[in-house]
Amino acid sequence: MTFSRLAPFFLIFCLLMVLASLGVLLVFGLRPGIDFAGGSIMEVEYQGMRPSNEEVMQRLSGLDIGLESLQPAGERNLIIKMKDIPEHQHQLVLSLLGADVKELRFESIGPVVGKELRESTLFMAALSSFIIVLYIALAFRQHGGKVHSWEYSLAALIVTMHDLVVPLGVFAVLGRFQDLQVGIPVIVGLLTVLGYSINDTIVVFDRVRENLRKRTGATLEDTIGISVRQTFGRSLSTSFTVLLVLVALYVWGGATLKPFALVLIAGVIAGTYSSILLAPPLLLFWHKRNRT
Repeated sequence: MTFSRLAPFFLIFCLLMVLASLGVLLVFGLRPGIDFAGGSIMEVEYQGMRPSNEEVMQRLSGLDIGLESLQPAGERNLIIKMKDIPEHQHQLVLSLLGADVKELRFESIGPVVGKELRESTLFMAALSSFIIVLYIALAFRQHGGKVHSWEYSLAALIVTMHDLVVPLGVFAVLGRFQDLQVGIPVIVGLLTVLGYSINDTIVVFDRVRENLRKRTGATLEDTIGISVRQTFGRSLSTSFTVLLVLVALYVWGGATLKPFALVLIAGVIAGTYSSILLAPPLLLFWHKRNRT
């Protein structure tokens, strides 16, 4: 079966993934961490045995601190997330945790700072996408006579949106069922995914352009199919190697690195299949539509 016959099925699969991700985002939403919603985070280390979460909650039950979560870290550490509290409550919480507690960090972010971080994050994501599209439009001006640079750019932009929406959908589900929050490490991971994903897409597009110049394949469909087959092994082997590192980082990297590693795992998987199953069919689709 030729690539042109499989292309509609690839597009449908990727469209279903995007629709499913958008659906869970609308239903569950994202749980913003204190980086964006404002609040305080305290990490402590117990010199002896760490008490259970239930025991810690009982100790803090009389305080109006808006306790959000208690997250064990390692064997003796505990991460406490709560609303933005003044210094006297901070010291009170620390004393109620026990005499054998050592404070490792305490961070407090007000709602104004959280709003500024949200706006800055959206701006950086939009700016990154624009720069990527502009780069592709300039880099692919020599298009081999059949495909225009804007067609490469438009396909790459849609692939980028797919590779951002799918990991966010994963975080919406995990936020609903595992209390996973979106903070600065997750945003850094998403921007990293954006760069990784577009790199994979550019590799495929560059091979398409090269084969067009060499007149490899009788038609554009043949050329794209040959290009995909030539880059398929490289994409899989590279992504598999990266995933091995990310899984190790998720398992052994500690509680603070888990969200970062998780968003990268979801993004690398989405970026790998989208560069093969979505980018080339989109290029073919826009080319055919422009010629009709």
